Amino acid sequence: MPLACLAPLFVDYEYVDVIVKALEIMSQNMTKHPFFVLIEEHDQGPDLVSVGGNKIKYDDLIAMGESDFEIVKPKDEGDPISVNFTSGSTGEPKGVLYSHKAAYLKSLASVRLYDMGVAPVFLWTVDMFRCNGWCCTWTMAAVGGTNICLRNVSAKVIFDSIVLHNVTHLCGGPAILNLIADASLTVPFKVRLIVAGVLPMSRVMKVEGLGYTVSHAYGMTEVLGPAIVKPWRSTNEHKKDNIVVENVDVKEPETMASVRHDGKTIGEIMFKGNTLMLGYLKDPKATQEAFKDGWYRTKDLGVIHPNGVIQLKDRAKDIIFTGGEIISTLEVEAVLLSHPKVSEAAVVGKRDDYSKETPCAYVKLKEEYYYGAMSCQEILEFCEERLPDFMVPRTVVFGELPVNSTGKVQKFTLRVKANGMHSNIGHKNGCQI
Repeated sequence: MPLACLAPLFVDYEYVDVIVKALEIMSQNMTKHPFFVLIEEHDQGPDLVSVGGNKIKYDDLIAMGESDFEIVKPKDEGDPISVNFTSGSTGEPKGVLYSHKAAYLKSLASVRLYDMGVAPVFLWTVDMFRCNGWCCTWTMAAVGGTNICLRNVSAKVIFDSIVLHNVTHLCGGPAILNLIADASLTVPFKVRLIVAGVLPMSRVMKVEGLGYTVSHAYGMTEVLGPAIVKPWRSTNEHKKDNIVVENVDVKEPETMASVRHDGKTIGEIMFKGNTLMLGYLKDPKATQEAFKDGWYRTKDLGVIHPNGVIQLKDRAKDIIFTGGEIISTLEVEAVLLSHPKVSEAAVVGKRDDYSKETPCAYVKLKEEYYYGAMSCQEILEFCEERLPDFMVPRTVVFGELPVNSTGKVQKFTLRVKANGMHSNIGHKNGCQI
């Protein structure tokens, strides 16, 4: 059906060519072009002539603003403010609805959670499309902080930006930690680095030695990003200042009883509070399942230690059951990532007639190492020195790891590949490149 009216389309100068090509493809179904707002960067302005339809530069649009503009407020604090798509690590991406209330509360709580202080300077190494930039897009506006945006993320760009702009905070996944560790560039002042994901101890220690203060974050799109953040060297790991969501617990999913605080009994990590999603876009069934019994079910497995500390063990779909033992793939991955030659690693369960499942490791080496320069034997011996025998991978596969559009490893794909391999007996003969 022809589109008679289209909303304004904001286009960064870097993507003008992409938009022009898209319009050429869509032109047969459009009665008129959308209104373009073109974003320039310094003297690298876009080619306005190449873009059809009405257009205006972003700075010119801002200059047209009126000081007496009346802010249009939501009719209800529960109204949607944004939709964030999950990265689909399970192969089933969903649109996650955020409310004004949840975003407001999470944004203000993040000031304390990330220890923002006065006049923070935030370096954008986390994607803004990921949980609205962990809600830091709003947090920085609330505190009047400075945003430093990057087009390309590299160790040198991060270091130069920190020195030039006096950056106080940056965050992201383990890849950021690895970039900083590998570069070995010491910052001239303390910088807070918040990382969500597997943290190899050796990497963290190296990064802290370079002048960073590292904190470990746990969360997901459905809880508006990190829900628990604690300093890596925390002396009081379970203090309330580390938690954003009102209620956090590890429960037996069938009975909904809290698990014993023994550090051994595994249950599902659950959340309940005001900083959770409204639900999944146009998917009431999935929403109902996620909030069964009034708690958001993360599908993450964890334990509670005697001192109250919650420890994540693994995703329910990823945990490996082998010969009566339970293997956390996250713990095996942390060991693999601590190897000086390894860039990325993922571990999945591989069906086994004798043990039910055995760990299969997929390993990507750093760019300076070619795959023939490292053997499976080296990986296995490295793991044997640091893990119990039942956790040592029985199969090692070298190569690129499949990732989705947001860079998250697609373990469901690796699992299919692992189970398509021939069975291996013994853990020192399973190797592929």
